[in-house]
Amino acid sequence: MGAGGLSLAVLLLFCCAPTVRARRQAEPPHLRRQGTATQLVVGGRPFLVRGGELGNSSSSSLEYMRPVWPKLAALKLNTVVIPVYWELVEPAEGKFDFELVDGLLAAARQHGLKLVPLWFATWKNSMSTYVPAWVKRDQKRFPRSQDREGRGIEILSAFSKENVEADARAFAALMRHLREVDGREQTVIMVQVENEIGMIPDSRDRSPVAEKLFGGPVPSELLSYLEKNKETLTPELRAAWGAAGWKTRGSWEEVFGRGPATDELFMAWHFARFTDRVAAAGKAEYKLPMYVNAALIRPGYQPGQYPSAGPLPHLLDVWRAGAPQIDFLSPDIYFPNFIEWAGKYRRSGNPLFIPEVQLGQLNAVQALYAFGQHDAIGFSPFQIESATGPAAELLTAGYDLVEQLTPLIAEHQGKGETVGLLPETNEPQRVPQRVRLGGYALNVTYERPSAAPIAQANPGAAPAAQTGDAPAGGIVISTGPDEFVVAGTGLVIVFEADSPGDPTVGILSAQEGKYVDGRWQPGRWLNGDQTHQGRHVRLPSGRFDIQRVKLYRYR
Repeated sequence: MGAGGLSLAVLLLFCCAPTVRARRQAEPPHLRRQGTATQLVVGGRPFLVRGGELGNSSSSSLEYMRPVWPKLAALKLNTVVIPVYWELVEPAEGKFDFELVDGLLAAARQHGLKLVPLWFATWKNSMSTYVPAWVKRDQKRFPRSQDREGRGIEILSAFSKENVEADARAFAALMRHLREVDGREQTVIMVQVENEIGMIPDSRDRSPVAEKLFGGPVPSELLSYLEKNKETLTPELRAAWGAAGWKTRGSWEEVFGRGPATDELFMAWHFARFTDRVAAAGKAEYKLPMYVNAALIRPGYQPGQYPSAGPLPHLLDVWRAGAPQIDFLSPDIYFPNFIEWAGKYRRSGNPLFIPEVQLGQLNAVQALYAFGQHDAIGFSPFQIESATGPAAELLTAGYDLVEQLTPLIAEHQGKGETVGLLPETNEPQRVPQRVRLGGYALNVTYERPSAAPIAQANPGAAPAAQTGDAPAGGIVISTGPDEFVVAGTGLVIVFEADSPGDPTVGILSAQEGKYVDGRWQPGRWLNGDQTHQGRHVRLPSGRFDIQRVKLYRYR
């Protein structure tokens, strides 16, 4: 090669190198495993979603949203969970309009916020109210589910190829557009496919096509999954299959027995297959993490009385078998037994992301608990734009702690080095809650005065609002031998040896402070009255605080 050729080669090398690096930096948001945890990675770093979900109609108007964005940023959110509507994206078949989507993207970027779009399409809260008018009016081409009398229900059929392909084409167009306009900025970090899928008020579709499939054989793909995962199936599915004799062929009623529970399994499989097709079309255009969410079950309700067959925890295996393109299932928690539902969605390694939770004064401690106890991907109160007063102030203070602790939480996720603390009931606490971490037993008492005054914030402590029902809870991270970071509010923790007969545990030091860009900035030294002369660690009610604690043992 001559000198000119060599110079050209060198020139090309230098010209191309930044492009290669840029492509590497533009890796889209994705999920990765760390121990038992699944982490969302954005821009090469673990990302904890400090979210808030908008009300159903808020994001349909850029003008309506204009004063909302600054409020969301002030709440210490880093992510907005935001509806995107099929009927507005594709008002005429094949004619796509992304003006609203682009406006939402621009506003989110302006305020430093990420987005999780909710694809309000074939199903939203079970019903098909967000499909375009051209779909609603053509019931012959786009059939509906039917009740026992053959009457149409406001739920598009999961058994129609026309229905699923129309939805998949629109979703693919949305994801293609997001890749084109947001692939570099990565404002959108993951996507929810449909919304609260479910069958109601009947336990299953009674249309002729559904009846024929229900009387036919259980799909071999589902049966193969059941056989392969027999020992680890959710207890409810395993019990139903076992009670019918562990059959590996036959109709739905032959394999699972008769009754509404089998109706629900049947519908769950077909909802999952439909959703998987839509997700696959979207991922073919832009491979972002995708999930589905569920409306939960009221105590005592039977399939058809609640939105049945959706991505509920007892149906996790059916959804996994039927929708492999869906990365995880998520709960919308509006019931008081938050701890119970959060735990159910961690079954079989399903990552916990809570896209909707009842907005209220407990949100901040619920978030800390979810990140600490369940390695949660994120947390998001519903109708966040309406947050005011104590609920808003408490959430801001709690999210401030999450922001400070994100590098530390991410480092220790999936390793058994974090616990979440939250009262198990609303009843008065009679005995300490006992948890184990880092070779110690933690005896936790929650301070929940009926009227909590605003405490004067210490350096590094975010003040909480005055409230008649002060929240209590938090997170503890084992950062090394005999060392812990404790964060939250209203906590008193007595450390003990994990095994009887071991030496007594003492507090070597307790120091309050804060994290700035991942670095600890110390505040007061708390080895006197604040630790009851070395007897306990206390984070008073009325503010959110972080303490670094070192322990020692003596006889």
